[in-house]
Amino acid sequence: MVESENVAAHEVIGTSRRDFLRRTGGAVAAVTALGTSAAQEKPNAANEVQLSQIHASSEAPEKAPGPFLPANKRVGFAIVGLGRLSINQILPAFAKSESCKPVALVSGDRAKALKLAAQYGIADSNITDYAGFEKLKEMPGVDVIFIVLPNGMHREFVVRSAKMGKHILCEKPMANSVAECEEMIAACKAANVKLMIAYRQQYEPINRTLEKAVREGKIGTLRSIVASNSQDQGDPTQWRLNKKLAGGGAMPDVGIYCLNAARFLSGMEPVEVFATIVQPKDDPRFREVEARCEVIARFPNDVTATFTTAYDTHRSTFLRLEGSDGFAEMDPAFGYHGAKLRFVKLMDGKDTEMAPSIEEEDQFALEMDHMASCVTNNQQPHTAGEEGLQDQRIIEAIYRSAATGRSVKVVPPAGSTRGPALPPVER
Repeated sequence: MVESENVAAHEVIGTSRRDFLRRTGGAVAAVTALGTSAAQEKPNAANEVQLSQIHASSEAPEKAPGPFLPANKRVGFAIVGLGRLSINQILPAFAKSESCKPVALVSGDRAKALKLAAQYGIADSNITDYAGFEKLKEMPGVDVIFIVLPNGMHREFVVRSAKMGKHILCEKPMANSVAECEEMIAACKAANVKLMIAYRQQYEPINRTLEKAVREGKIGTLRSIVASNSQDQGDPTQWRLNKKLAGGGAMPDVGIYCLNAARFLSGMEPVEVFATIVQPKDDPRFREVEARCEVIARFPNDVTATFTTAYDTHRSTFLRLEGSDGFAEMDPAFGYHGAKLRFVKLMDGKDTEMAPSIEEEDQFALEMDHMASCVTNNQQPHTAGEEGLQDQRIIEAIYRSAATGRSVKVVPPAGSTRGPALPPVER
């Protein structure tokens, strides 16, 4: 039986925001190496506003939001596609962003775009439709194009963006095939523009805390990863159930979170996968795509990852990393909000639960701020196109395994698929 105890945070990993920031460092590896303080690293430090502390020293210190860059110095984003993710998550995240602002909208529904433009202070002249997409090239203030379209449209609009000389942030999954991913990377390299894939959880403090804990051996030697990301889809006419637009069913949409987490948190690449899929014949939702996918992935050093993803079960999201000396668990995991992390280790002869108190951050603001930093400082994004390409290679191997009933080898990437340093998390 696990005892829930308040154990000193430092016994597992720093739990206060200040300690977390001290341990993780800043945005630019070179600056961090020089020992510059977090406040000095920020180009907008002069805009920081802080209030006096009113609590006793026994309480955690307060920190006001920011510092934020003034509007005339922020990196301008054009949002392409005004669906649920853009309206409910991405556009509101600009209010919590340090260095980004929305300056243009691309939508097939001009009436909707006009309403959103009025809410976010975007000029009507900076609204266009998909046929007029190239008008973004001449629109004032557009530095980054954020592609928030169905998966099957990513390749086209990334290539079109690159030809305009614009930097690109593209939603995951990167595309519907390895060939499309490779074309996108080549187009961006030819145009000398940055391409980042929106793996929001790699920018989120709780996930980063977990990655650091595993890397530093806080649960001993990693043995296995177990995860699930499932939900119950409704409307059978939605694009996520259209294979041409989605590329697949649950696996590329929500299963990719389990796959990418296993790669990111372990710091390793799978060498073999075995998978099964379920596509009910009597359910109109799944005429074209799978309802469920179960995967066993083998990593180096005999580490295994087992995960399930589904479109026909009640919402279930969790992640567990099991080590020789303990385990770490996120439940729920993978959501926009509400992630909870706990560690279980043997202490004083008892299994003891430790739950770090890590302040939640807006994942979309964090990933956009990282993209803005890369554009401003001419840096490689942490989750560049190579990260999305590797996930797509593994997804294709998963589908081949499910189709043949056999395990499929996965060729590791030639080098690291991630940038040299994680982005800043301080707010």
